[in-house]
Amino acid sequence: MAKTIKFSLDGRHLSALEGETVLEAAERSGVRIPHYCWHKALGNPGNCRMCVVEVEGTTKLQVSCRLLAREGLVIRSVTSAARRAQASALELHLLDHPLDCPVCDQSGECGLQDYYMDIGRYPSAMREDKAHAGKSIPLGPHIMLDQERCIMCTRCTRFTSQVSKSHELGIFGRGHSQVVDVVPGRTLDNPYSGNLADVCPVGALTDRDFRFQVRVWYLDETESVCPGCSRGCAIFAHTSTRRPWHNKGRRLARLKPRYDSDVNGHWMCDAGRYGFADFDSDRLGKVMRLKPAAAELSWEAAQREVAAALRRKSAEGLAVVASGALSNEDWKAFKSLFVDTLKASRFLFSPEPDQVGVEDELLRRREKVPNLEGGKTLGFGTQIQSMSWDGLAKDIGAGKVWGLYVVDRDPVKVWGEKGRKLLERLDLLVYQGPCKGLSGDLAHYRLPAAAWLEEEGHFINFQGHVQGYRQALKPLGAAKPDWEIFAGMEKDARV
Repeated sequence: MAKTIKFSLDGRHLSALEGETVLEAAERSGVRIPHYCWHKALGNPGNCRMCVVEVEGTTKLQVSCRLLAREGLVIRSVTSAARRAQASALELHLLDHPLDCPVCDQSGECGLQDYYMDIGRYPSAMREDKAHAGKSIPLGPHIMLDQERCIMCTRCTRFTSQVSKSHELGIFGRGHSQVVDVVPGRTLDNPYSGNLADVCPVGALTDRDFRFQVRVWYLDETESVCPGCSRGCAIFAHTSTRRPWHNKGRRLARLKPRYDSDVNGHWMCDAGRYGFADFDSDRLGKVMRLKPAAAELSWEAAQREVAAALRRKSAEGLAVVASGALSNEDWKAFKSLFVDTLKASRFLFSPEPDQVGVEDELLRRREKVPNLEGGKTLGFGTQIQSMSWDGLAKDIGAGKVWGLYVVDRDPVKVWGEKGRKLLERLDLLVYQGPCKGLSGDLAHYRLPAAAWLEEEGHFINFQGHVQGYRQALKPLGAAKPDWEIFAGMEKDARV
């Protein structure tokens, strides 16, 4: 176990682990020392010179990102000498910085703005024109570069060399003409490129998907969990329910990683970050009976009719298709309805073919669903085995299945045109989910379910970590959480 060291910072008594720097210990304790280049996951090159502090017993100011904490050390970061040095370093960073704040996506969460208001507000000593460099340079599908805004903190180049290990970015030129740029002949398209917009402390690297969509002060922040794979990265969901004109009606503006040392650290992959593109498209908002006569129903009427239809024939011929995106709460209500009450005999909860993908050593997992582990805790995958998609198609084709209840899956997407003919043969098809998909119009009953950001719940990732996510948005239309639909239907199924 590492030795604990006690030291003083601005009159506060802090503790540090042996080998930890003063800046690291201060950040962990919630004490703010100005800095740019240091990042907990990317090291401390010491090139921004913003984190200078006074150390009792020394004549010169020290950079706290390189200063190891020692027992009894007395440090001051807000003295006139320290503030003067910090302000001077900030002025150098702003020497050629363009006055882009009104049009910069980083505005409102920019370190330059924050530090200027805190330690800057000095009279400018500039007497020459600013140096100019490239603007609005697309580096790849997700990141835009503005070289004029860059302060040479080198976080981006360290990320591509140390984390993604893809080495697309470099620093070219010397002295005053240095710029960050993509390596000639390369494109910034690694699976984690979106993190560069997060690590950049200014507006030099911005997210092309979020660019000019909405100002950050219009956003609400909610703690959530990424549903993109079985890793379950901790994230922040940034939503805008006020819908200013420039938000183009998007309720979910962006997803950003939330630090979790046990799951994803500081990062998330691009597939999870940008996988919400169709979050509000093709959504279901009405409770519908489509066959034999189309009509919009109340939840009470739909639950009565569906429950009666599910009990009309033998449970032997009832098949249920479930989603690996169900929360723990959904799985519990699902089991209570279909296993304990209706005694269904056929279940399919294996991922669809396109929900099995690439895995790597950093974050991405092969299973592109978040909560198969939650189902396993209730016996799905152990006591209750999943059918294959081919096996279910054969049983429907052979007339062994009279009823199919589909939860947030799309059989037609898996089976193609053959799937349409199979579903049309069923005496009962109930489709439940947030989006209509290709199968929604073939159902006898179509039930709108809330998406994961429209409810609270828990996922269990492949490592066994239980993670909660909070409700960020109100459900669209009449949509309800899946567990609530199952629980309401069970009451009528027991009658």
